[in-house]
Amino acid sequence: MNEPIIARHWLVIVAPKAAPALATTTVLALARIWNANGAEHSVGNAVLMTALSIGAAAAGACASVGYAGDSTIAGTAFAASGALAFAGVAGYADGLPLPLLLWSVATAGAYALAARYWRTDRRDRVAHERHVSDRREERAHVERVETIRGTTQIEVARTGAAYAEQLAQALVTRAALPGFDPTALEAAGLPQLPTSERKFT
Repeated sequence: MNEPIIARHWLVIVAPKAAPALATTTVLALARIWNANGAEHSVGNAVLMTALSIGAAAAGACASVGYAGDSTIAGTAFAASGALAFAGVAGYADGLPLPLLLWSVATAGAYALAARYWRTDRRDRVAHERHVSDRREERAHVERVETIRGTTQIEVARTGAAYAEQLAQALVTRAALPGFDPTALEAAGLPQLPTSERKFT
């Protein structure tokens, strides 16, 4: 079975790989905008971001505990906690070196976590494609066997029909020969002809 080959656009391929860097860069940009609008050396804003970060981390810890823990919710909560802490420090600091250092660390961590999920996704996708390919080959084999079987049955039926037609034609031709005597054939020890064939004499 031939399937159409679908070429994905390069943006579709690049977008997931650029998502961690875009996320950390967006947080850094928003934090620096917040810094320029009064967050620099603001203790109240620092306390607020610290409380939010600790709350998100606690939510992630609660979501990951027990048999009913959800890894997706826990991962989202921990990512939010890290983003809030990063934004708080980048908004509180008065220069760019510390925010840029935190941005590089956060980006590296985001790519390290994303690489794990990318490997799992790729492994699942390859396994699914292999399973689909095996099923397709199995079905194609069954179809080929059934096609051969059906063709064989048709050929057998055609051969039987052709044999019956040739036999009938031979009987008709033999009965039409001049001087044909079925009793002479029987006397010579040949098999007796059916009674329906004697009507040709």
